[in-house]
Amino acid sequence: MLTADVQRKITDDIDALLGALPPRIVGPLRALNNQENLLEIVLDLGRPPEARFANAEVTLSDAEVTQFDLDHVVSRIGEFGDDNRAGIERTLHRISAIRNRKGRIVGLTCRIGRAVYGTIAIIRDLIESGKSTLLLGRPGVGKTTMLREVARVLADDLRKRVIIVDTSNEIAGDGDIPHPAIGHARRMQVATPLEQHAVMIEAVENHMPEVIVIDEIGTELEAQAARTIAERGVQLVGTAHGNTLDNLMKNPTLSDLIGGIQSVTLGDEEARRRGTQKSILERKAPPTFDVVVEIQSWDSVVVHPDVASTVDAMLRGRVVVPEVRRIAEGGKIEVKAEPMLPADTSEPAPAHQPARAVPRGPTSQGRTLRVYCYGASHSRLEAAANEISLPVQVTRDLGTADVVITLKNYYRKKPTQIRDAEAAGVPVYVLKSNTVIQMAQALASIYGLDVPPDPLEDALAETERAVAQAKAQAAPVDLQPQNSYVRRLQHQLAEKHSVTSRSFGRDPNRRVRIYPSQ
Repeated sequence: MLTADVQRKITDDIDALLGALPPRIVGPLRALNNQENLLEIVLDLGRPPEARFANAEVTLSDAEVTQFDLDHVVSRIGEFGDDNRAGIERTLHRISAIRNRKGRIVGLTCRIGRAVYGTIAIIRDLIESGKSTLLLGRPGVGKTTMLREVARVLADDLRKRVIIVDTSNEIAGDGDIPHPAIGHARRMQVATPLEQHAVMIEAVENHMPEVIVIDEIGTELEAQAARTIAERGVQLVGTAHGNTLDNLMKNPTLSDLIGGIQSVTLGDEEARRRGTQKSILERKAPPTFDVVVEIQSWDSVVVHPDVASTVDAMLRGRVVVPEVRRIAEGGKIEVKAEPMLPADTSEPAPAHQPARAVPRGPTSQGRTLRVYCYGASHSRLEAAANEISLPVQVTRDLGTADVVITLKNYYRKKPTQIRDAEAAGVPVYVLKSNTVIQMAQALASIYGLDVPPDPLEDALAETERAVAQAKAQAAPVDLQPQNSYVRRLQHQLAEKHSVTSRSFGRDPNRRVRIYPSQ
């Protein structure tokens, strides 16, 4: 168990932002007496002004926002860049503009920028290790705030040469003098977002950094620049679009950050040895980032300490066990290993088998079913729920789950999560394969609905009937057209029954013909 000093100091310079707002809005905002939880202020032309908090939105005035109000704010802040973002000098606040078709500003989003010291205690050991680290998380979860603190800790506490590539001045604030929150780290501004990748390379070539800090890697050129930096031995700490590692793997633009994904065709012998189809997905290069951190909150993160092995395991449909870190009372960091859902690799699915319930509990079709998956793909579960129009929510907290869905090979090993679920009386549904149809059948069974048909089972049942018919009538029988995977299973079934089978025709109408005997 790790320990950490999680004393946090928050500075927000909120008076500087309030000074740029129309006075008629500032009064009601101060009267709320909740400025420490304020996230942003929204001013839209012809609508009442709003203050947004983490869990609420408050109307600040019944009077609609006028063009005069918008001009009042614009005249008191910095200039807008190509990304329609501006700031207030020596602060971390961000003002984003909405424009009409003629380019006139008709809306403003004023986001509160805060420097929060102590936010990286939960991952400080990773940052200090010198490994390149990628932070992921939903918008507003605190990625940029944490990135700012990373830069300060590396520059001030570890005395490293740190360069921040600050595309929208969101890390180090507006103006030419960076905010004190970045410590002794140096900041390079970017004239336009289109040049971010070029400034990343310039930072390495011209200023000899030991660490590059970059926010919002979002394009293929930026991903390539990040790889170039990492290959030069410079530590990278950055953020990217996406909530989880699984999201990143499915993003063709940014998947290079974790090594890239490519389709590989195996030989027959190798495919049999691996027990997979001939066409599989594999990682094509070493990851740019050694570590990926999924930020759930400042007090809770999911850490993938070895991205290469994690991606490889997810592509093979294996259970991945990342570190789940939480800050408990007293500043202790609890580190637990919790299985994570395998990625949907979109490989041809193996043979489908009916789901087995162990045991089964009644469920109302009207409410959302919370499902904890152990070794089963959450993306395929969601696809199955959408296919049969059932309200299902995947949860990573076993304590909130209504049911557990797992696979046969995992259930046999009786891991801790399965034992805990059964001890708590949570129904466990065991599937023989990790496929959409299997999950749809399990969900239908849970809700007490008619189980959806399994096309593969139907195809194999048709083969059984055709074998019997061919033997009885001493004449060949044609089956329905199928894909190559299903046809191969039909040939194997025919061989098992000692009859001859051949494929004929062209896809998509290629089919198997069953002959009376071999």
